[in-house]
Amino acid sequence: MDEKQKELPARDRDNSDLGAVLMVQGTASDVGKSVIVTALCRIFAQDGHHPAPFKSQNMALNSYVTPDGREIGRAQGIQAEACGIAATTDMNPVLIKPTGDMHSQIVVHGRPYQHLSASSYRENFLPQAKPLVMEALGRLRAKHGIIVMEGAGSPAEINLKQRDIVNMNLAGWADAPVILVGDIDRGGVFAFLVGTLELLEPQERARIKGFIINKFRGDLSLLQPGLDWLEERTGIPVLGVLPFLTDLEIEAEDSVVLDSYATGSEKAAGKELDIAVIRYPRISNFTDFDPLAAETDVSLRYVSKLSELGHPDAVILPGTKDTIGDLEYLRKQELEEGVLDLIEGETHVQLIGICGGYQMLGEQLHDPEAVESGEPRSAMGLGLLPLSTTFLPGKKTVRVQGQTIAGQPVPLNPSDRPMSIEGYEIHSGSTRQLQDIRPLFTLQAAVPEPEAAAAAPHPEGAARPDGRVFGTYLHGLFHNDAWRRAWLDGLRASKGLEPLGVTYSSSSRKAEAFDRLAEQVRSHLRMDLIYEIAGIRPKPNEAERSRVR
Repeated sequence: MDEKQKELPARDRDNSDLGAVLMVQGTASDVGKSVIVTALCRIFAQDGHHPAPFKSQNMALNSYVTPDGREIGRAQGIQAEACGIAATTDMNPVLIKPTGDMHSQIVVHGRPYQHLSASSYRENFLPQAKPLVMEALGRLRAKHGIIVMEGAGSPAEINLKQRDIVNMNLAGWADAPVILVGDIDRGGVFAFLVGTLELLEPQERARIKGFIINKFRGDLSLLQPGLDWLEERTGIPVLGVLPFLTDLEIEAEDSVVLDSYATGSEKAAGKELDIAVIRYPRISNFTDFDPLAAETDVSLRYVSKLSELGHPDAVILPGTKDTIGDLEYLRKQELEEGVLDLIEGETHVQLIGICGGYQMLGEQLHDPEAVESGEPRSAMGLGLLPLSTTFLPGKKTVRVQGQTIAGQPVPLNPSDRPMSIEGYEIHSGSTRQLQDIRPLFTLQAAVPEPEAAAAAPHPEGAARPDGRVFGTYLHGLFHNDAWRRAWLDGLRASKGLEPLGVTYSSSSRKAEAFDRLAEQVRSHLRMDLIYEIAGIRPKPNEAERSRVR
């Protein structure tokens, strides 16, 4: 694809008084920066400081749609929820979505900007990105009391430092104090922390105002001599040691978290329903299925090869950043044959496709302009629904709401009354029916864009007449409590099991998870020092913390 650079979009900067900034960086990727930023966002919100998150550049396939229908990294969307505020693209102005080992789609202020190679992004995009990043940060600082900034990877990547826009260069531009996080669970945490300092320039090192050691297991007294040595060696205080926190129930951004799920063909003991999600290489928005994992009767598994598939009650084809490529993976792993055998041979098994998985269920897939890859491609789908999908430049990102269609064949409830539904769409493909097929929902934009007229309700999704195969572009489907439980109870009924009805509220459960995380982190960190580093004062009524919705 032509890599000639477009002019980067910019917006007018608000020159009001600016809020404080505090930056969290890490000694490596996956040391817990995002979770710690989420916790600090919640704590500052509880304490009445009106915080907002910020990550100038994020790389993630698990994205988040803002209320105005734009796309950002999922971590910043979740951090905004922890703050109790609506997410905006200023919180993550640059999003990188890998489409292959050497190419990515670059999303700027929530809209696709260009597909670039790694070298073109570094040589041509990054040099002009500073104004874009700083204008976004400036707007946030004009509206919020404190911005909790998140770095990426390590600030000591020597080959990347010169054109960095997300770690120490950004800290310097914003004059932000930095907290450095190390992961003790992977080993060598003192070497990571001290080694990072040694690789920083003196002015960068001076920005490090405190250490957090994360993911500790064991007796803290055995670690104390090391903490004392670290403070004496560096002159930088240890702000706290966080335990290895399990069952956080905070939505993850990186698919590495899926390694913690079962893969085997046997459902977990005591679970009555077995649901298998296909884990292909470019899986995206897998947090769609977190609510299923929280159900007491569901064993949720992520499988990547035929030997792991077994005989589940339902198979889900999730979203993907490379539909045709991941369909080829499905075939190479013989998972296509295994899934089709289940649908043909097991009378109660259901197959669900979400977004890219929905596209796979159709008959034809066409990418004539190489939207999802480096070259034009076409492929035959699974042929289970009479649909044809064509990938075209541009992307649909919108939050939607509506209701199920009465009489549609997916099991809902005994009376089959319409049920309210909401979620979001984020896809490049346009799907058309090759013959009449019953839709699942009637949807419309929840918040139309200012320049667009309110869209009329439209049918969405498709289902086979027997209801055992269906698909939709609707992400967040399983976050709809009534629908989720009605669907699960339909699976239970097909196995002769009694229904459970709605077991929990996903929105309340999320709020409780934020509060649990904040309580854990608050109890292990020296928040007085963190307030001092951030340059803001704890409020007098901090003991009576506000409830964050």
